[in-house]
Amino acid sequence: MNRFGRAILSGRTLVTAECLPPPGGDRDALEALVDALPRGLDAVVVPDNPDRVRASALASAARLAREKGWSVIMGMTVRDRNRIGLLSDALGAAALEIEGILCLGGRHQSAGIAPQAAAAHDLDSIQLMQALKRMVLYGCGMNGLGLEPEIRLQIGAAANPSLRPMELNLLRTRKKVTVGADFLLTRPVFDLDRFGEWLDSVRLLGLDKRTAIIPSVMPLGSVDEARAADRAGAWGPVGEGVIARLARAADPAREGAVIAAETAVKLRELPGVRGVHILSGGVPPLAAEVMRRAGLFPAAN
Repeated sequence: MNRFGRAILSGRTLVTAECLPPPGGDRDALEALVDALPRGLDAVVVPDNPDRVRASALASAARLAREKGWSVIMGMTVRDRNRIGLLSDALGAAALEIEGILCLGGRHQSAGIAPQAAAAHDLDSIQLMQALKRMVLYGCGMNGLGLEPEIRLQIGAAANPSLRPMELNLLRTRKKVTVGADFLLTRPVFDLDRFGEWLDSVRLLGLDKRTAIIPSVMPLGSVDEARAADRAGAWGPVGEGVIARLARAADPAREGAVIAAETAVKLRELPGVRGVHILSGGVPPLAAEVMRRAGLFPAAN
């Protein structure tokens, strides 16, 4: 059991935040991102090329774990590697004291990340979770070969509370919990009623007792960003109320942080929620501002 595993078992409210690797090879850029995050986080989540080609998630996560002493969760997308590469990187992550793997499908490369690239998709995200849990629980690698020493990793998955129909949503969520998700990080929540409907359904199945459900909040920096997210619909409706508040604000970025903090406060009070994850879009000071306004912990400044 590692530090993040003990935090999950503690029963207290968890606070995690995103740290996007820089889009280049600048060592100082990664340092600046990290220094902007407040101390006291339960974990820092390092995504794996979510929106463009970025510095290696494995290398970035390893540096944070070794040099900064963070509990680090590394994102891993099945889009970019076959099972050999995925499991090899997971073993490397464990050796480098990374504490968790977040298993993701990844946005399709045609969405602007690298349209000319060929995707792997040798495993889907649930199959990756299953393979990693076998490594953790049974010390069993590919082809049944034993692993030494013991692998200590917390394995997580993503959930999308806005996905409908609800039956399909719950089917995927239940599969992820059944194969052993230690935690679920959700897509950013803007519509609390829609999220509450999903959470109630998850609680009826008892899934909140079997995994740590950690909803995400994301400060929107402008009206254009909010409208684009609303049109895309991948995170569910942003809502006219949010868009109107950003339109009226003298400083939309600051207002976006206020809205995200208000959402975080309401989310952490819901039965079945174990914490809050802050998405910052590569601007960690926004994450710190959201935490400070939401009173998530005294160290946020």
